Formats: sequence, structure tokens, C-alpha cells
Amino acid sequence: MDELDVLLRNERYPRSARYSARWMIDGAMGPNPVWQAEALAAVLPLEPGMRVLDLGCGTALSSIFLAKEYGVEVWATDLWVKPDENLRRVVEAQVEDKVHPIYAEAHALPFADDFFDAAVSIGAYHYFGTDDLYLGYFSRFVKRGGRIGIVQPGLAEEYETLPPPHLEPYWSWDFCAWHSAEWWRRHWEKTGLVTVDHADRLPDGWRDWLQWNEACDQDSGTPGQEAEMLRIDAGSTLGFTRVTAQRTS
Repeated sequence: MDELDVLLRNERYPRSARYSARWMIDGAMGPNPVWQAEALAAVLPLEPGMRVLDLGCGTALSSIFLAKEYGVEVWATDLWVKPDENLRRVVEAQVEDKVHPIYAEAHALPFADDFFDAAVSIGAYHYFGTDDLYLGYFSRFVKRGGRIGIVQPGLAEEYETLPPPHLEPYWSWDFCAWHSAEWWRRHWEKTGLVTVDHADRLPDGWRDWLQWNEACDQDSGTPGQEAEMLRIDAGSTLGFTRVTAQRTS
């Protein structure tokens, strides 16, 4: 077994273990999107043939994983990665009949209302979804009764001031978009457009995040500040927030 595969062995994600660690690391744009996709799918019902929007898919690893593992048809939508690049990965993964790369900005999505059975965002929703009005836009692309799910970096709770003192040397201004599961529950449910059916802090998510960063750092040969931040925090503040909801009828 390849050394990277050993470093990224994680019993919490048995489906992800079928995929090459090299493939995951080469497509990385943040914390492991394949693990996050499997964690989200554990609480978001997906059935073969469903139409799924994957918003902020990056290099489409999450889209490919969802298509292969759950038999869904995915519109892999991103602004930072061109669709021809993602199409190459999709073809290599032999899911070109199930994954459609789309180039679009989160506020200008080229889809019909009520088109999708489900919409997900993995490691990306906090970049645009903290806006009070965004869910009203995003949810309209999902059928009434359809599902919406996100998983991304988050906080254990909301804090009066940020950053906590022990994280001050590592803090970046854009971390202010990281929120707790209960913050996201209130943020969504106050619109009346969805009913949140699951909101939690992913169990041991900070360990997954640290394991991933340590493997990436070892592969690059450069110790990373993010891994150091996660080791110092030890799960007291940082982790992953996971939320699912149903669009109301």
C-alpha cells in the first residue's frame, strides 16, 4: 500500500478508502472533500438517479465520489476551476454520464427552479451562504420537499470575540465566516423556507482535518501552519459543521 494511503487510512470513511490518496491530495483545495462528502451523505438521503447540485465543488472530487458511490447525477459547479479541467477528471473516473461540470458563480446559477432533488455544498457554503438572503436564492433550485446539505469548517460555539487567544497567531480574517451548527440552524430556519432536520458538529471532525493536513504537509515536505493550529486547538474550538434541511412545501 502506498505511504499516502496509509497516512490517510480512516475507519470512519470506508467508502472513501476505495479511492487513491494521491488522487485526493492532488485535487485538494482545502480539507478532504471526499471524507466530507461521505460524512454528509451519512445524514442526507441520496438515491440512484437523483439530480444533485454540488455547489463550490472545486476539482469535482466530491461530485465524482457522490456519483460513483450513490448513483446520483451531479452538476459539479464551481467558479475557481474551469469545467474542462473538471471534465478531464470526470472522464478519467469514468462517470461522464453522471457528472456535468459547470462554470458559474454562486449568485448566477444557470439552472431552472425546482430542477434538483438535492443540493449540497462541501467545504464552500460559508463563502457565500452567510448572507441572510442567500438561502432564498439557493433553495429555489431544489424541488419542494427536496434536500439541502452542507459540511464545512466551523466552530464549537459562537464567541463574543474572535479569535480565541490560543488561536490568535493563526487566525485569518476570513475565518469569521466559520460558525457553529446551531448558528446555521437558526440562520436557515428563520427564513421559513426550510426545515432543518440535522445540525451537528461532525464527531472527531477536527481529527480528520488534522490527519488530512499532516498527510498533505508530509507529501509537500513543508510543515503547515494550519496543522499546527489544529494541534494546538485540539478540538476545543475548530471542527466541521454539518447541516441538512428539507425545502418546505
